Amino acid sequence: MGRKWNNIKEKKASKDKNTSRIYAKFGREIYVAAKQGEPDPESNRNLKVVLERAKTYNVPKAIIDRALEKAKGGADENYEELRYEGFGPSGSMLIVEALTNNVNRTAPEVRSAFNKNGGSMGVSGSVSYMFDETAVIGLEGKSADEVLEILMEADVDARDLLEEDTTVIVYAEPDQFHAVQEALGQAGVSEFSIAELTMLPQTEVTLSEEDLAQFEKLVDALEDLEDVQRVYHNVDMEGES
Repeated sequence: MGRKWNNIKEKKASKDKNTSRIYAKFGREIYVAAKQGEPDPESNRNLKVVLERAKTYNVPKAIIDRALEKAKGGADENYEELRYEGFGPSGSMLIVEALTNNVNRTAPEVRSAFNKNGGSMGVSGSVSYMFDETAVIGLEGKSADEVLEILMEADVDARDLLEEDTTVIVYAEPDQFHAVQEALGQAGVSEFSIAELTMLPQTEVTLSEEDLAQFEKLVDALEDLEDVQRVYHNVDMEGES
């Protein structure tokens, strides 16, 4: 799973270069999660997931508070969660998640981004079967053996553990996301370098330099769309054939 972690790091680094965009997307995601239940992360687990993820991206408290206050104030903006699937160059696959208040706007924009950047839209299910929804938690300050012992003592299951430099990454089933964090928190871990519910590819493809450049343009075009929240893919961004 090492390469998959590299892809997550790459996506985080890319988004960190566009702080205003990522903050706006988090504001929308926090608002929607808060509106779907109580605007309290202790009673709204979906909201808690979003807030924990926002923390790893250093989203300012002011933006989080503004989104929560908007939800508490009874704002009636309605957003629909959508998923699009498609293909890029040389066997690359993408999953695009969106939050939109205008489906008639979002679908054509996503399709246009694919078509103008060497890709094509697929039908529902044409790509997602090649990805697994996964909880990914990264931390520093402990070894993989220590983390494994902590999780075993707390009776928490993990799919896999990876130790890379000073970071330990835990891969787990989505329903174990909070259990992993709580077990590690009780063992003294106060911060996580990554806290994601993500879609990881079962296998990755390595693109030529030319195809990789085209693929990066496609991902950038999709992520630049206002309604798009996240883009998942199966490309090894560090490799080159």
